[in-house]
Amino acid sequence: MVESSTVLKQKIFIDGQAGTTGLRIRQWIQDRRDIELLTLADSDRRSVTARQQAISLADLTILCLPDEAAAEAAIWADKAGTRVLDASTCHRVADDWTYGLPELCEEQRAKIVSADRVSNPGCYSSTFILLLRPLIDAGLIATDVPISIYALSGYSGGGKSMIERWENPDNELANIPYEAPYALERIHKHIPEMQRYTGLTVQPQFLPAVGAFHSGMRVQVPLHEKIFCSKPDGEEIWSLLDQRYKGERFVHVSPFAGFEATSEFDLDPTRFNESNQLQIHVYPNPAGHILLVGLLDNLGKGASGVAVQCLNLMLGLPEHAGLSA
Repeated sequence: MVESSTVLKQKIFIDGQAGTTGLRIRQWIQDRRDIELLTLADSDRRSVTARQQAISLADLTILCLPDEAAAEAAIWADKAGTRVLDASTCHRVADDWTYGLPELCEEQRAKIVSADRVSNPGCYSSTFILLLRPLIDAGLIATDVPISIYALSGYSGGGKSMIERWENPDNELANIPYEAPYALERIHKHIPEMQRYTGLTVQPQFLPAVGAFHSGMRVQVPLHEKIFCSKPDGEEIWSLLDQRYKGERFVHVSPFAGFEATSEFDLDPTRFNESNQLQIHVYPNPAGHILLVGLLDNLGKGASGVAVQCLNLMLGLPEHAGLSA
């Protein structure tokens, strides 16, 4: 049976609200007065009939499901005439879905506002795209160059299975004093959207790692001086990114520090936990190389926070509603 919190304005249903992303979305929107949150009793969460009913009653359904289940639920929503925001990997590069990254380019917000089907971006990929896309758009980097990404995430980035693995005392991972690379044996699921929304024609080399902390993320993109079409210095690249994201509420470029040494605390991946912030850093090297770094909460701007941004845009509400600036 569908229950609603209070009779509010527009109805939202989170299909998969018990998952990592769904829980955070619910936490951030459940007390809002401008929407009505539809929920299912625990006994009905896996019921096809109950889920279909909730989707049909909702103005907007957020899918926080495995890919196969998300594909099925999206069909139900289409038949019911319900708008969908899909947080799974399933539709991120689908031609008939809109990519839910408002800061992607000048026209992206308008696309999200009018879309009936929006795919929520991945945490690693959205950060990589926001770091690299402006440089490609400006012609500083060609689309056929090899790019590497090194990224570190809290273990919540792998969902329930990774959380259980890292929090299980039998695995002795809670106090591991180093990050552990993973997914080295396969092509990571974020690669297709990394390519599509930067415009890269070759797959980047992606090296993800997980650390002994629940949430938080640091994405590093080292750019060798040989890959640039011209010879921009660090301040030029910083200025380009600073101008691109000037006025953005949730994406900020840290002040340029030149060749000043960083401290051990400058690039703390947990700095923006519980927020919807992404902070960008630009580090030049005297040899001409550039390091781009993004810091964010993988469950905030990397997942649930950007979902709330898109929810707000799709419903015609202020984009920042329910999100801390």
